[in-house]
Amino acid sequence: MYQSSNSSPDSSYIRPARRGKHKIFIGMAPGVGKTYRMLEEGHRLRQEGIDVVIGLLETHNRQETAQQAEGLEMLPRQQINCSGTILSEMDTDAIVDRQPQLVLIDELAHTNIPGSQREKRYQDVEVVLAAGIDVYSTVNVQHLESLNDLVARITGVVVRERLPDRLLEEADQVVVIDVTPETLEDRLKSGKVYALEKVDQSLQNFFQRRNLIALRELALREVADNIEENALEQASNGTKTDAPFCSIHERVLVCVSTYPNAIQLIRRGARIAGYMHAPFYCLFVDAPDRFLTKVESLHIETCERLCKEFGGEFIRATNHDKAKAIVEVAKNYYIAQIVIGESQRSRWKLMLHGSLTHKLLRSLKNIDVHIIATDKMNSA
Repeated sequence: MYQSSNSSPDSSYIRPARRGKHKIFIGMAPGVGKTYRMLEEGHRLRQEGIDVVIGLLETHNRQETAQQAEGLEMLPRQQINCSGTILSEMDTDAIVDRQPQLVLIDELAHTNIPGSQREKRYQDVEVVLAAGIDVYSTVNVQHLESLNDLVARITGVVVRERLPDRLLEEADQVVVIDVTPETLEDRLKSGKVYALEKVDQSLQNFFQRRNLIALRELALREVADNIEENALEQASNGTKTDAPFCSIHERVLVCVSTYPNAIQLIRRGARIAGYMHAPFYCLFVDAPDRFLTKVESLHIETCERLCKEFGGEFIRATNHDKAKAIVEVAKNYYIAQIVIGESQRSRWKLMLHGSLTHKLLRSLKNIDVHIIATDKMNSA
């Protein structure tokens, strides 16, 4: 992201005509260490010669955070008269005028006080990015707009300060700052998050163990989703990467045929997908020179209808080599689990041509293959 420079910034510095890069530190709750980590990276980059300033810092009287900010230039805040009371906000114009290479901005979801140029701090950040300045910022997962209702159900707390999910989607990098619920509880009890007189109330409300576990899962999942969406977009655009794409989420593919047991296979595959909260696909492969009978066509139509009833996607492929067709679909759809029925071939044909299962196992890496026996399917 940066090229180190030993020269100090001055008025002759010419910023390249580009949008700034945005790195977001996200966590499950206050106190996990997002701001501390952001400051830590700011110090490291400053030592490498990068011009780093603090645009807005909220220490919440945390001594360790305040100490970590020492040695970094902090821009003064803007003073705003709000109904006769002087309050302070981040001075976005001062940041743009100062033209640092990197600015550290805390609490991305913050709502600015009335009288500010913009309603939300993330809107100020977008102005800074548009000026070609890189930004490091922090946010808690409960502030994401799409998670608002879910967080309210989990914690019983309606989060008022929210920001659009697109901020994470558009960010150049999203880093999850993860600690265990036990570690965060210890930090609370030692007064490192809030004043000691607020600890018991916090532990009985928002910081209950079950809440922290759920919020931690949301934070980790949000970043995993973000990574996978980016990888899928690169793959669809034909972007070459050094490593093969590896799906974070499970995806289940059921291979159906004209045999009657296909219906049971679909039901079994849908159950597996349901357990895993996974996308569900069904695949029918037919030979190009083969014509289905009316009964067979009706059977495949029934399979397709059942697949869609389970919320799945039905895929048709034409290929003399069924194993090859399945492998291609598995790779194109990033399948993690394949469900197939026990071979209906005679022992003699298996000896001559080999089984579909063996061919798949030889061709597929990092994909689980479930072989469902006929008697088990009949009892499903």
